[in-house]
Amino acid sequence: MNNRQFFIKMVFASMLGGFVALGGYHMIKDEPVRVIQSGSQPVRFSNYDLDSSAMIVPEGLNFVYAAKAVTPGVVHIRSTFEGAAQASRGSSPFDQYFKEFFGDPHGGQSQQRPSMGTGSGVIISADGYIATNNHVIENATEIEVLLNDNRTYKAEIVGTDPTTDLALLKVEEKGLPFIKVGNSDQVQVGEWVLAVGNPFEFRSTVTAGIISAKGRNINILRNRNNLQIESFLQTDAAVNPGNSGGALVNLRGELVGINTAIATPTGTYAGYSFAVPSNLVNKVLDDLKEFGVVQRALLGINIRDVNSQLAEEEGLNVLEGVYVINVNPNSGADDAGIEKGDVIIAVGGEKVVKTSELQEKVALNRPGDKVKVTLIRDGKEKTVTATLKNTLGTTTTVASSNNMTIQGGTFSDLSKENQEKLGLEGGAKLLKVEAGKWREAGIKEGFIVTRVDKRQIMSVEDLSRALTRTADGSGLLIEGMYEDGEKAYYGIGW
Repeated sequence: MNNRQFFIKMVFASMLGGFVALGGYHMIKDEPVRVIQSGSQPVRFSNYDLDSSAMIVPEGLNFVYAAKAVTPGVVHIRSTFEGAAQASRGSSPFDQYFKEFFGDPHGGQSQQRPSMGTGSGVIISADGYIATNNHVIENATEIEVLLNDNRTYKAEIVGTDPTTDLALLKVEEKGLPFIKVGNSDQVQVGEWVLAVGNPFEFRSTVTAGIISAKGRNINILRNRNNLQIESFLQTDAAVNPGNSGGALVNLRGELVGINTAIATPTGTYAGYSFAVPSNLVNKVLDDLKEFGVVQRALLGINIRDVNSQLAEEEGLNVLEGVYVINVNPNSGADDAGIEKGDVIIAVGGEKVVKTSELQEKVALNRPGDKVKVTLIRDGKEKTVTATLKNTLGTTTTVASSNNMTIQGGTFSDLSKENQEKLGLEGGAKLLKVEAGKWREAGIKEGFIVTRVDKRQIMSVEDLSRALTRTADGSGLLIEGMYEDGEKAYYGIGW
């Protein structure tokens, strides 16, 4: 075949291909687009226009019901502070915590004028009881509550508990929307939760996250007698200044925690937030409502977490639990036979693996309650029953007046008015003197105890603890003043 013939055949083949292509195009150009069937499910292009109202969200990811249910029950709290150095206007009550860990964002400058702090609260009953954080309203001279429907009320403080950073407020109204309190013990790590509050003055803000951890101790609360309880629920739901006191709820719209703190190097949300679990909230608020003060129940032990190092040092055959460092004399633990070196693994039949969990389980009780404590001693497991006592070393409940009789002297907490008048921070006032050590020492009625052996006394509880820790027969130096401002010092045999 010569080159001419080859060229002619190539041209003919090309023309034939073109005619075939054009003919095929005309044959199919008017056919509709086909939907390919795969079984019974149609396969569509990704840009197909779906009706969003027909979409069904899986039950475990549907936040709409919980958000609608709880938002009306979360309030905005505005606290006014007068006559004290406060951070600049518009700052958050979270600042007091941020300054402890990350320095003062205001450069140490404060203003000696009225200022306002903002936070959130949760309506827990239709008759106007509201839960919030103590640090939201602490030292406030006026508290205003703004509801989701824009109604505004003045609130009164029913009671506070700095050891859990909780407070109970009351507004005079009925028929309010409230949030049902759930069981925080049933909350599981990985469970979806919503945080509802008023961050940065953005009212009724809802954010979502999961429970990241339970029983978390972040060492943010401070208590002179080391009675603080930190067993927080940790979550990655976004929480910022202004969320304090707001609700952490599950997808059923039940309160599982009160949002309290955030872990942050900046003062704003950085990934993790912390909430007081609802079971502890419920117990504390019930106490404040009924007695005016929290009925703290104690085992009377010093404890630490078990770890591999401690297990090796002490010859323990367990790697988790709560190690008993010391047992206080005449405490509930002492009466039950708990000993130094025991490892507590359960309280009330519920497993505990760290100190925060044990403290929470015990704190859910009142003085006089009996709890079963399961422990390991010398490699053997045993269960004992302990009767819990209060901070005064008795099994009775205390009233908000916190009166107590000690060795013939009846004491009460020094009122706020007298504290301001005398320039004192706390104190225990002697109301009545009968036969006993106080009369023998020459101490008269009206005397205010401010120190025992140089240990500051802020309340009757402090006085009781200072005296019960003193060995019999030793001498004590009692410092204080009378109501006319006269300072006095007494030596008393104890």
